[in-house]
Amino acid sequence: MSDKDSATLTAEPVVKPKNKKDQRPKRQPRFHVILWDDDDHSYEYVILMMRQIFGHSIDRGFKIANAVDSDGRSVCLTTTREHAELKVEQIHSFGKDFLIPRCKGSMSATIEAEASD
Repeated sequence: MSDKDSATLTAEPVVKPKNKKDQRPKRQPRFHVILWDDDDHSYEYVILMMRQIFGHSIDRGFKIANAVDSDGRSVCLTTTREHAELKVEQIHSFGKDFLIPRCKGSMSATIEAEASD
């Protein structure tokens, strides 16, 4: 058998290049942690909570507190569903604001799906 004949008998697998979209890992859906306004918590409380729960700077905590006060709500973090649920639980467990005597407990927070592009 000649080299030409042996090449004919060898079956090479046909490898089709995959679409680049198929090669990228799928991103988990993202969720916003929303902090809701009330009259029973101070800016200091929100700033402290943002530092302790999220690791935000004082400046970032102030911006969130200001947004909650002016807009009625603010996004604290955008993350996976499980992480967002944990952060909401931590907000709900943070306790009352000792700077405001009428305060009875923690602030309110929810999660909301990030809008798809």
